[in-house]
Amino acid sequence: MERYEILKDIGSGNFGVARLVRDIWTGELYAVKYIERGQKIDEHVQREIMNHRSLKHPNIIRFKEVLITPTHLAIVMEYAAGGELFERICNAGRFSEDEGRFFFQQLISGVSYCHSMQICHRDLKLENTLLDGSSAPRLKICDFGYSKAMNLQIPQNPIKLYVKKWLLTVLYLIFQSSVLHSQPK
Repeated sequence: MERYEILKDIGSGNFGVARLVRDIWTGELYAVKYIERGQKIDEHVQREIMNHRSLKHPNIIRFKEVLITPTHLAIVMEYAAGGELFERICNAGRFSEDEGRFFFQQLISGVSYCHSMQICHRDLKLENTLLDGSSAPRLKICDFGYSKAMNLQIPQNPIKLYVKKWLLTVLYLIFQSSVLHSQPK
């Protein structure tokens, strides 16, 4: 960790603490998630590292490296100076249709890329979408602790797959119909 100068704490949660650091060789700013080391590294942390490091897309926080200290595991990643999308919505009160579309298109682009790489995020929420801090902020998806690599296998029995798809489609249509035809109480 001697390569990084700690500037300030920028967040905390169940995982530990996130800090803003400066690379003393390049001057670049990064966010570092510090996770206390224990008997075994938590499954979520392993998953986050494995899945996040394979993703390279403008709408996903860039993974840099993992460092190990005597007491902590440190995940170094891109710093999003604009903070959480959640904070921006709270401060703005609401978005115009154009601004909402601008952020939604970026979110869909990032999610679509994850899926093309066979990774499902599984914890998308406003707090896991950050902004890069530019004048036209770029949305960045972060926190891949609940993500899952999708191991797609060709089914042995195509009839069984067809029945499952058909059943899921029928269940989805029933759900949509109940939502469309339900009356507010």
